[in-house]
This record gives sequence, structure tokens and C-alpha cells, in this order.
Amino acid sequence: MPPRPLLPADDLYARLELPVDASFEAVEIAWRALLKRHHPDIAGPAAVEVAKRINVAHDWLSDPALRDRYDRERHPRRDAAGRAAASGRSAPPAGRGGIRSAPDRPRAAPRPRPPLDPAQALAHHIDRVRRLSEDELDRLSLAETAPIAFIASISRFLPVDRQDALRAIEPQVQAALPRRGRWDPPTRDAAVGFAQEIVLGPFLDEHLSGDFRDRVRERLTRGWQAAVDQPRYGPNSAGVGAALERLAALPLAERARVGAGAARAPGPDFPWPPGLSPADDAALRVSSALAQRDALALLPEPVPALTRRSLARAMHGLVLRHGFRPAELERLAGPWSAIVLGPPSPPVGARRRG
Repeated sequence: MPPRPLLPADDLYARLELPVDASFEAVEIAWRALLKRHHPDIAGPAAVEVAKRINVAHDWLSDPALRDRYDRERHPRRDAAGRAAASGRSAPPAGRGGIRSAPDRPRAAPRPRPPLDPAQALAHHIDRVRRLSEDELDRLSLAETAPIAFIASISRFLPVDRQDALRAIEPQVQAALPRRGRWDPPTRDAAVGFAQEIVLGPFLDEHLSGDFRDRVRERLTRGWQAAVDQPRYGPNSAGVGAALERLAALPLAERARVGAGAARAPGPDFPWPPGLSPADDAALRVSSALAQRDALALLPEPVPALTRRSLARAMHGLVLRHGFRPAELERLAGPWSAIVLGPPSPPVGARRRG
């Protein structure tokens, strides 16, 4: 068994000019950008030692096991901060030395950018921001936040013109957003994240490869693509709309009475069908959250928390009904079954006789 490598004595994050919670993609960008700057062919023979130190920092910080060991033993305070920000420091893609295997079901590939140069693509996006519909604004208000920390950690490695273009994005998006979405952080961040991916595209193409590049694109565009050009409640929008109409037609007292029969169901409150998950199906997650929000707005106040939870669970099941078996869908609907799922369809033979 080979001996464990000795821990470097100095600050590896400082070598790469990165914060402790930098993502693995940021480590790759910093490594490539700094090597270009300090390569002996560019900076002269005196840069050989600097390039070696940059490579060592990359070797440690790009490997999850080595990085955890370094944080734990050299910077325990930073280790705690890094673990608190673990969601922003996802593991690198599979296929590299010492890297974990890829998940069984890969993430859905993000839709490609329009086949335009960055300036045209950005103008196209800003125009689309101006034309957001009410449904899209509602969905964007529930969108996943773009990785702002990633952009901040790599900004120092960008060419000056890209830094200027990046700084100009937020004012452009802010001015283009319809008034009701202008000061909503998830809406603004989703629109800004998509624009940042357009502006940074050529730089990221040069400094990231393979799965690293795909993951950055997916993370920057995820919130926008999950909300825009989508039906209000996803593929089951018609059924959700009908359920909300039935709920709104009930007298307020009847809505409270139905929910009073709710009981705490076993298992998770909001399960996902096999093959679907909130991590991989962001558009469906937004659809579920919006359906729940619209349904809960129809309940009288105050109502018990269990009543609210049971209605939210029923709407979640309805949005994902294409993935659930009928028995599971009935269980999720609980006391709201007749309202949310509607009256049962008559047998085929009975319809023919009628």
C-alpha cells in the first residue's frame, strides 16, 4: 500500500486564489487560468516552481478525499465552513482518479443555447425576459437559485472585457424584467444566471471540458429553463387547473371540513415516483411547488397545519400523477381525493349503454 502523501504546509486555496467553498469546477478554472499565466514558456524559467505549486494545489483540491483530508487537518475552521457550503461544492464528474462514480440516472441534459454568437444570444435572452408571461413569472418565483458564489470565485480569472460584460448583465436584466418580477430574487437570479452562461460560454468552453462544462451550464441555466416555456403546472396542467376550480367552488367551511379528516400519512410527505426526483426534474419540482401554493391560497385561515400539509401532498401527487400508480395517488390525495382527482370515470361498458 503506497504511503499517504504529505500534507502541504501552506494554504492551497490561496495558491489558486480561491475561497474555501469553491466548487470543483472553480478549481479547474483557476488551475488552467493560473497555469497559462505562470507557464514557463510565457513567464520564463523562474515560473517553473510557481507552476509546480499550482499543479500540487490542483492535485489536492480536485480530489474529494484529499481535499477533505487537507481541510480537516490543515484548516479545521475552513473545513467546517466548507461542509456548511457542501451543496455548492459538488463532487467532480466520474472518470478521474480518486473520483466517485456517476449516479445511476444522469441529470437531464440542459437545452442548448440558441445557435447565435454571444452578443446576439444575449440580446435574444433580454428580449425574452421582457416578454415573460404571468405564468412564467409565477414559476420563476419558485426557481432554483443560480450559483452566485461560483461566478464570484472565477471572476478574477476572466479577461477584462468579460468582467465588464458580466457586470452589465444584472442592470440589463433588471430593466427588462416586468415590474412584478423585478425585485423578486429567484426571478432575477434565474434570468441573470442564464445570461451569465451566455456571456461566459466561450471562456468556460476553453477552461472546462466534458462533464465539468456540462454541469456549469446546467447549474447556471437550470432555474430559467425549469420555469420558462413550460405549462403552468407541467404536463398535468389541465388536471391541476380542474382540481383548483373544484376546490374554489366549495364553500370555505366545506374546504376546512374536508381537510379536518386528514391524518399523518406514513413515509415522506412528498414522495417522488420511481425514475423522477426533484434534483433531476427541476421543471416538475417548480410545477409541484406552484400547484401547492395555489391550492393552499384557497384554504380559509386559520386551518391546522395537518390540513395544509395534506392538501399540499394531494396537489404534489396530482402534478406527478403520470409517475404514480393509482393506489399510491389515492393514498397521497387522502381526504381530498374526490376534489383533487375528480369523480371516477364510469366503466367503458356503462358509458356505451348510456
